[in-house]
Amino acid sequence: MDNLPSILTPDLGLLFWMLLAFLVVFFILAKFGFPAIINMVDKRNQYIDESLRKAHEASERLENIKQEGESMLQEAREKQAQILKEAADTRESIVAKAQEKAKDESARLLSDAKVEIDTEKQNAIRDIRSQVAELSVQIAEKILREKLSKNGAQMELIDRLLDEVSEDKKKE
Repeated sequence: MDNLPSILTPDLGLLFWMLLAFLVVFFILAKFGFPAIINMVDKRNQYIDESLRKAHEASERLENIKQEGESMLQEAREKQAQILKEAADTRESIVAKAQEKAKDESARLLSDAKVEIDTEKQNAIRDIRSQVAELSVQIAEKILREKLSKNGAQMELIDRLLDEVSEDKKKE
């Protein structure tokens, strides 16, 4: 076994020094390196956990915002439907009032027209009566003039009228 190179079969002294160097390096790493590495890994782990927690909260907030948005959209649709219904009701009310007002106005105009027609009718009848009376008086006057143009007829008419007047006084 002596033919093996010295690297594969180290001396006892070399092993001692190698072990001592390893322990020193291990001690330094254990004292300073491992805590720093573990601290960095813990910080990184906390950062990742915090990021996951924030992502989960953001996801929940986003879900809440979606639900609020949907509820607001639904509420807006309901309000829109309500406003449209109120507008339709108002329109129908206005139309009904306008029809009622038009009906009342037409009835009033018809009544006024009837009154005016009656008034004009009475005025026309009065005018016709006065014209008929005037014509009757004129005709009677002409007839009397013609009959009374003779002297004897005048005396006879006067006597007869006096007799009638005296009879009327006796009756009273």
